[in-house]
Amino acid sequence: MEFMGDRPMPPRPSLLLLSAALGAATALPVHAQTPTPPAIAAGDSVLTLTAEGHSTRVPDIARFTAGVTTRGRNAAAALAANAQKMNAVIAALRAAGIADRDIQTSNLSLNPQYGEARDNAPAPVVGYEASNSLTIKERKVAEYGQVVDALVAAGANQVDGPSFEIEDADAAGDEARIDAIKRARTRADLYARAAGLHVVRILTITDGGAGTVRPPMPMMVRAMAASPKTPVAAGEVETGASVTIAFELAP
Repeated sequence: MEFMGDRPMPPRPSLLLLSAALGAATALPVHAQTPTPPAIAAGDSVLTLTAEGHSTRVPDIARFTAGVTTRGRNAAAALAANAQKMNAVIAALRAAGIADRDIQTSNLSLNPQYGEARDNAPAPVVGYEASNSLTIKERKVAEYGQVVDALVAAGANQVDGPSFEIEDADAAGDEARIDAIKRARTRADLYARAAGLHVVRILTITDGGAGTVRPPMPMMVRAMAASPKTPVAAGEVETGASVTIAFELAP
């Protein structure tokens, strides 16, 4: 006990007890509040439906890859030959109106080529193969075939694609969502009439997401020689969306 003059000082609160009390306070569990579903009138019922909607648009982007594969007696020769042809391919892309932002290197590789192994000896290296590929976004879909022809004429010997896309995918997704909501409402009215009821209101809407559901099948090409006219059919791109809606029904 401490003294102040002749009088004893009052005891100080225990820091240990204070810390324990704080620890107990912070250890209390925190419960998340669950949102309360909208209340419905007595005698009413809830109908929950999931519907899918669709939006169809003509694609305005053709994404594809093009590249050059070359071989040489040594690594330097293979790379040098590849660089020469690849520079011509890039120049052809620019001449066709493809912007630099739509041209991206997607693969660059150099690998040894082996001959036949004999007498239990390791297979000898007989040369090297260099490969360089670009991912290209063609914004003028109607000119895709012409661009492929120009690339092959410039030296490209690999072309894969295209994958047709929609530039404004969000707008297409919103169109599909609107269609899904209309379909859900039509179906809700159908069920309500069949049951002798009517739709009072929408209680909840849950977005199930949107995306391309049936993209056109890509055309796979291994271009080994220039083709005067490469035909390409873009078709249409279909975007789908789903929504889940809870309806209140009343007599």
